[in-house]
Amino acid sequence: MTRKLIPVPMRGGMVSAAIDHLDQPASVPTMPFLAADIGGTHARVALMQASPDEGRGVEVLAYRKFVCADFPGPAELLQAFVADAMRTPVRHCVLACAGQVMGDEVLNDNLAWPIRLSPLRQALALDEVTVLNDFEALGYALDRQLASSGRLLRGPNVHVDGPTMVIGPGTGLGAAVRLPDHAGGHVLTTEAGQMDFAPNSIREREILAHLAPNGGYVAYEHIVSGPGLLTLYATLCELRGETPRLATPEAVTAAAAACSDAQAVEALEIFCASLGSFVGSLAMAFMTTGGVYLAGGFLYSMFALLERSAFEERFLHGRSARAFLSGVPVWVTEHGRQGVLGAARWYLRRGVPGAAAPCPAGAGGSTR
Repeated sequence: MTRKLIPVPMRGGMVSAAIDHLDQPASVPTMPFLAADIGGTHARVALMQASPDEGRGVEVLAYRKFVCADFPGPAELLQAFVADAMRTPVRHCVLACAGQVMGDEVLNDNLAWPIRLSPLRQALALDEVTVLNDFEALGYALDRQLASSGRLLRGPNVHVDGPTMVIGPGTGLGAAVRLPDHAGGHVLTTEAGQMDFAPNSIREREILAHLAPNGGYVAYEHIVSGPGLLTLYATLCELRGETPRLATPEAVTAAAAACSDAQAVEALEIFCASLGSFVGSLAMAFMTTGGVYLAGGFLYSMFALLERSAFEERFLHGRSARAFLSGVPVWVTEHGRQGVLGAARWYLRRGVPGAAAPCPAGAGGSTR
């Protein structure tokens, strides 16, 4: 990917717009559109348009990051962006978000609010809203800056052509796999975070028994996520008959780094080990010779702790699988604005006439 800055007239003067050159059909025109990456905690919104430069790019005309909880709903969040960053109205929007499209609504327990597509379209006077999964969007950014900015966690530091995964424990636990093809790659979304948690140690069995004393389903997401780390910490405190004194995942991570709370240290150890098992299982399932990217600021901020943990040993599993997995690199990366860039790339590569008639909402396979 090549990038350059161009001056763009915006409210309050000229700003620099980054151009990320992507493989786009030359027939795609340059009508601006909104692209948003909406997660459980933050939303990243950009005003985008296809670059006229050989029809091979996407221009970021404006970009903002918001805290979802600051807004009563997605319409108000997007309206705040429009009021702050835009001079002329747009008619089309692509949303990369966690959840499943059920009729007219995107449903997910980890979103700050439900997303209803018709009211959103009407509130913003849009002709159409197109939805894809948030990790599917990251998958379409894998061969760009996202792939070159990661820190190697384990395995050979090589980039080879092959199935590649992006996994992210944040408010929830998402995963997608990119399969290479002649058109630049196809991304499959997954509900991997909803798979049953598989304990590997006696301590993890005790935790599972505490969370589900009568048996039943406990998802990996309930253990391997930001809220999952807090769940581990609170569970360990309860098993020791102690009252939890830490109230956020960030506090647990900080206490573990400082070795100031024994339950925080153990919770982080179990989190990292369980993440290793989860990632290794998916790497085997999809034979990810192209590597695995762990995306998000949560893991990036605790890279040193992850590096010293049992992640690698649990990732490698055992017996014959170990020979394959030993050659699979794992990087940790901050995805930043890559979600909106990936969503824009997914949107434009379909050669939508005028960038004005996208696929129906949900056609992108929003699955998380």
